[in-house]
Amino acid sequence: MNSSNPISLTSRFGDALVLANQLHAHQFRKGSPVPYISHLLGVTALVLEMGGNEDEAIAALLHDAVEDQGGMETLAIIESKFGQTVAALVMACSDSTTMPKPPWEQRKQKHLQKMRQVCLSVLKISLADTLHNARTIEIDLRRHGEEIWQKFNRGKSGIVWYYQSLWDIYQDRNPNAWSNELIEIIDDWRYGKL
Repeated sequence: MNSSNPISLTSRFGDALVLANQLHAHQFRKGSPVPYISHLLGVTALVLEMGGNEDEAIAALLHDAVEDQGGMETLAIIESKFGQTVAALVMACSDSTTMPKPPWEQRKQKHLQKMRQVCLSVLKISLADTLHNARTIEIDLRRHGEEIWQKFNRGKSGIVWYYQSLWDIYQDRNPNAWSNELIEIIDDWRYGKL
């Protein structure tokens, strides 16, 4: 957390929140009635807690817009409204720009390669995204047990592999308290501590 430099959010952030809500209005969390905007807000909160600036917070709100809501056309809208920096951050967070999406393994391998080279701003948003998803899975495990892994096409082993691979990158490039929390959750899954 960066408490020495307060973060100011302007009307740009409000505009991004409106756009995110419009783009994802009919999308829900995987296997859940929870509106997808809840995930975007959770990721954004983590980015701000990590000391993120307004561009990073806006990109966090919009980090799934390109891959889930319109591809390159959506990226053009983001760039016109929020500028090249935000658009570049969103694009770097995206693992696909086409529908249908390429196969899961192919997308994730390519995304992991990209994460090894991206700037720390993208890494921050990616870590916030991964950690928020991991926290949600952990809560679902406590509420519903191991059956929750069935909602993922690659099951528990695929998710553990992917999150562990991301954690390795976060830990190598910029270890912090949030990456420490992530590995604790992954270990809980791996060793059945929940």
